[in-house]
Amino acid sequence: MADTFDYIIVGAGSAGCVLANRLTADGRATVLLLEAGPRDTDPWIHIPLGYGKLFARRDVNWAYESEPEPALNNRRIFSPRGKVLGGSSSINGLVYIRGQPEDFDAWEVPGWSHGELLPYFKKTQVAISDIERHELCDAFIASAASLGIPRNDDFNGAQQEGTGYYQATVRNGRRASTAVEYLRPAEKRPNLRVETNALAEKILFEGKRTSGVQYLKDHKTLVAKANREVILSGGAFNSPQLLQLSGVGPGALLQKHGIAVVHDAPEVGENLQDHFYCRSFWRCNKPITLNDDMLSLWRQAKLGLHYLLFRRGPLTVAAGHAAAFVRTRPGLTRPDAQIYYINFSTAKRGGTLHPWSGFTISVSQLQVESRGSVRIKSAEARTAPAIRYNYLATENDRRVMVEGLKIARRIAAAAPLSGYIVNEEFPGPGVQSDAGLLEVVRQYGETVFHPASTCRMGTDARSVVDSQLRVRGLEALRVVDASVMPAVVSGNTNAAVIAIAEKAADLLARPS
Repeated sequence: MADTFDYIIVGAGSAGCVLANRLTADGRATVLLLEAGPRDTDPWIHIPLGYGKLFARRDVNWAYESEPEPALNNRRIFSPRGKVLGGSSSINGLVYIRGQPEDFDAWEVPGWSHGELLPYFKKTQVAISDIERHELCDAFIASAASLGIPRNDDFNGAQQEGTGYYQATVRNGRRASTAVEYLRPAEKRPNLRVETNALAEKILFEGKRTSGVQYLKDHKTLVAKANREVILSGGAFNSPQLLQLSGVGPGALLQKHGIAVVHDAPEVGENLQDHFYCRSFWRCNKPITLNDDMLSLWRQAKLGLHYLLFRRGPLTVAAGHAAAFVRTRPGLTRPDAQIYYINFSTAKRGGTLHPWSGFTISVSQLQVESRGSVRIKSAEARTAPAIRYNYLATENDRRVMVEGLKIARRIAAAAPLSGYIVNEEFPGPGVQSDAGLLEVVRQYGETVFHPASTCRMGTDARSVVDSQLRVRGLEALRVVDASVMPAVVSGNTNAAVIAIAEKAADLLARPS
């Protein structure tokens, strides 16, 4: 194929793989898909629990770090993002949550209400399966229910509120990434070309019209031309970074780095939102946790053999096993916190499990108020951008995290889960006051890997993209990924990104 295509998609992640499939389906349009990382050949990608092995792997992971966070005692927050075919859908925790209907309705963008997006959620071809039951998960759910939290067998059904098991992007015991589910079938088509290890350096323009992409591959600078459009699907960090590197963004920032301003767009890279997350650890009195499996070579071998033979067992489990979506105070109309139950514990995420029977109960805020930014630090594409989450910037954000930890404790103190607990290992019984719990959140809280909103969609002139996902002020350029969300959805973001991409494919097929 020549180096001229109808469409160029930058980023083969959750959105990019969907678009590559849909745009090549009728055989008429030619598409180039650029991915900065390698093919998804590592076996740990396809074993669901393998996400722990990929957490800090820099060959398939951008492994970013934030700037020092003022509200977190100036800690830098490690921020994994997929750099491989499938993007973060190849390295994430596999939890499938659509969000709450109110999230999408609150965006107030024509065409993007919950009712209008629901057909695209239903259209997704990524496999969704129920997580295997476990004795401790059953106990967590029963204890949550005993506190009046309603049982919920489907967080993606009529309502999100309640307690139950997660669903995960797993098919027959293997990760159902967008690379597997969408890209693999499309790669058989002659009108799709996939370039891996290809780092996009800048978008090319002729005046205000996008003409192509300059990218680096095998130490060579290459150019691909786009007859119709360039589509950015790099995610909430990389899409605004590439726009800024290409002269689209806050004028003063671009000039500071010697980049000619193609279009002064002040909100490119602004409005970053993410779900904050804090864990608590509990010592179990029964050797039935994943910690116990890892302490014994015999149990490890048995676990591995069971997976190879039957595609079942702990290796098929996502980063959350069971959950409770709860309201942290009276008077709220919908859940504002997500409580995760995980059947293992580890002092450092992606690190070695604790050498004792243990499990984790974590808290994440849902409707975030704090907003940060993503800004380039140089004109070089290989230099990571400056990521500022600005966590805990509002009283409500701080309050939800503290109240969420209290709810986690109440669940653990209720029967039947209380009957499995030796003690609270962390934060520990010595931390009881709200001030003490807030300090735990500040010192130990982290990202739950849901960055969004840095190329905000809207109807106002300052929004980065319009309701058709077209970059304002420019021609033949769109953004399709989590960065276009006006506000992050309530829950894990992968499902919403796939639905956004499905809708974007229809927008491209039927331009207004």
